[in-house]
Amino acid sequence: MIEKLLIANRGEIAVRIIRTCKEMGIQTVAVYSTADKSSLHVQLADEAVCIGGPLANDSYLNMNAIIQAACNTGCDAIHPGFGFLSENSQFARLVIQCGLIWVGPSPEIIDMLGNKAEARKLMKEAGVPVIPGSKEIIDSVEHGQNIAVDLGYPVMIKASNGGGGRGMRIIQNEEEFEKQYQNAKSEAKACFGDDEVYLEKYIENPKHIEVQVVGDQYGHVIHLFERDCSFQRRHQKMIEEAPCHILKKNVREKLFEDALKACHHVGYNSVGTIEFLLDKHGNYYFMEMNTRIQVEHPITEMICGIDLIKLQLKMAEGLKMPYQQEDIQQNGYALECRINAEDMKRDFAPTPGKISFMHLPGGRGVRVDSAMYNGCEISPYYDSMILKLITFAPTRLECIKKMRAALSEVIIDGISTNTEFHYYVLHSKDFIDGSYDTGFCEKFIKELKDNGSIV
Repeated sequence: MIEKLLIANRGEIAVRIIRTCKEMGIQTVAVYSTADKSSLHVQLADEAVCIGGPLANDSYLNMNAIIQAACNTGCDAIHPGFGFLSENSQFARLVIQCGLIWVGPSPEIIDMLGNKAEARKLMKEAGVPVIPGSKEIIDSVEHGQNIAVDLGYPVMIKASNGGGGRGMRIIQNEEEFEKQYQNAKSEAKACFGDDEVYLEKYIENPKHIEVQVVGDQYGHVIHLFERDCSFQRRHQKMIEEAPCHILKKNVREKLFEDALKACHHVGYNSVGTIEFLLDKHGNYYFMEMNTRIQVEHPITEMICGIDLIKLQLKMAEGLKMPYQQEDIQQNGYALECRINAEDMKRDFAPTPGKISFMHLPGGRGVRVDSAMYNGCEISPYYDSMILKLITFAPTRLECIKKMRAALSEVIIDGISTNTEFHYYVLHSKDFIDGSYDTGFCEKFIKELKDNGSIV
């Protein structure tokens, strides 16, 4: 059993984990950089340890410092949250080798699914549809160009060990192949320490659908329905909803079937998410699997009534799954808006600084996940997300209306935020009818600029 947990992360996800641990009677240890010494997660945890300077490499990516902090404070488990070291198999192995519980899937599974090219092979073996693409790593411009011709332009070049939209480039024709190939490799090397890339046929303006899954160590896997994460800017999610409004019943059922098939094939044993792309013809393809808790997990919690962090901790303890698939019921609709410190009038540039005043909405069906408070500093060193605003209602339209009302109540002074942009989106016809796809956000921004809403 986990009695004392170190959280190897920061911000709202660290706060989120601490709150569940308090409910479960688990003591918590926060780690923090010198830039985060006044952060909320530091204040809420039972103990806190400074692990380095403000740069992530010196602190939140410093494996040795994190594990040393866990050992020195008598922890018996480490939760990585999302981002940073959450999908780093080397870190997972070090945690286990030190006799600590790793809150996540086994390092072997992280390895298998973290390499996107390898993951594609596994999904093919499991009978899950994958996007047509290269069977191996692209090792030269010429090699890639030959495969691109076979696939047909446009193609997508992707970092093999990447994520979060980094190390990805759309290539429209042979003339721009070399430039985009080198750009993708350089970005992949800088972000992930690995410049391996592969090619996929580019699916133009698909729906981005992901299935939440949970597995135990005894081969039992369940799904907790799907999320529509199609509203993205530069491959970064901004608004998510659950369930997907336009997904046909037969496609949804097949999607769940394939998601569970994939989990059984790799022996998945934690909380995770399988991401698919749905084209305009209703065909879907495996994109990747994230072996961690997702930023957008709250909307799944809202429609299922299950605390995913609590379930994740129980799976890490080696307990059997407490649910059968028929126990998981979907009720109502949920939306999540990511409120970021950024200026939409300056191409959404980050706006770090001090929050001089903040008022957040509340009421029935409104949830706020955040680590911010009046007077706190938004650091330039980390992600610009301030909070996640979540609404829940019996119908999708009610949920949208509730989110509009909640957004109108948000007051954050001292920095610029994208709150107003979200308000615009929730009044757009394409969003309301659910027909938007991954290309909609950029088109919508252009419309706002053209009509003078963004000056």
